[in-house]
Amino acid sequence: MQKLFDSEIKVMEIIWENEPISAKQISLIAAEQIGWNKNTTYTVIKKLESKGYIKREEPGFICTSLISREDVCKAETKSLIDKFFGGSKKALFSALLQDEKLSSDDLDELRKMIEER
Repeated sequence: MQKLFDSEIKVMEIIWENEPISAKQISLIAAEQIGWNKNTTYTVIKKLESKGYIKREEPGFICTSLISREDVCKAETKSLIDKFFGGSKKALFSALLQDEKLSSDDLDELRKMIEER
């Protein structure tokens, strides 16, 4: 999976929340939520299409996703772990636990998730 830039993720979020959605509708939402102009939004849409992450259908330039939010989250998480923690999930969890005290309920929930794996 090719890296998604922040701007591309913002457009994907709009698409995931509203698909199928026209490019015009995407640009209106992006203008309202992000402050982008139409040309910026259309440029990002075209980049996503060329990467194979969305498909566009006529009439109406209707966009639908070809990748799921879950797949993007997994890829981005793996990239983060590889980049900052040498590929170690243990190092990531250690860093997360250093920053915040967890309640006993949170710890119990995390234990259950780990045991289910």
